[in-house]
Amino acid sequence: MKIYQEELTIDTDARITYKNITEDVKKIVAESKIENGLCLIQTPHTTCSVIFEEYVHDTDFNGDEFLQVDLNNILDKIVPRELSENTNYRYPGPKHIQFLADLAKENPNYPNDPATILNGDAHIRGSLFGGNQTFGVKERNLLVGSVGYVYFVDWDQNRERTRKCHVLVMGE
Repeated sequence: MKIYQEELTIDTDARITYKNITEDVKKIVAESKIENGLCLIQTPHTTCSVIFEEYVHDTDFNGDEFLQVDLNNILDKIVPRELSENTNYRYPGPKHIQFLADLAKENPNYPNDPATILNGDAHIRGSLFGGNQTFGVKERNLLVGSVGYVYFVDWDQNRERTRKCHVLVMGE
């Protein structure tokens, strides 16, 4: 059994961001030299997901594919966006706000701006969709079919970020 790992760096916008990472993952699978096995794609961020969806050629003025727009519209009905502290979300509470303020002193990835942590909706969406996908690998090919694509989704709309996505390929 061989294991090969790479990390993708993904820049996201200050809105819900979908990034097509299919070609990056296919390249990693090819570089792994693993003929047959599994490919795990995983994000360590609790407001992000990795999803498997059909590629859609049509986009809106933001560049979002129509299926992504449709998904966002449906999710807005189920999990409304947290646009201010005056919503029905209890997150974040005062203890968590203090924790993040202390963390910001040590790590610049956690800015000390309360408006950037109004993202309870992003956490719920991340929980619903999960942080990973697993695919089969056959003859050094990612088994996604002819229209299946892999997307990294950052549900957090509060600021631009640089995110990470881990890709692990294992097999023979």
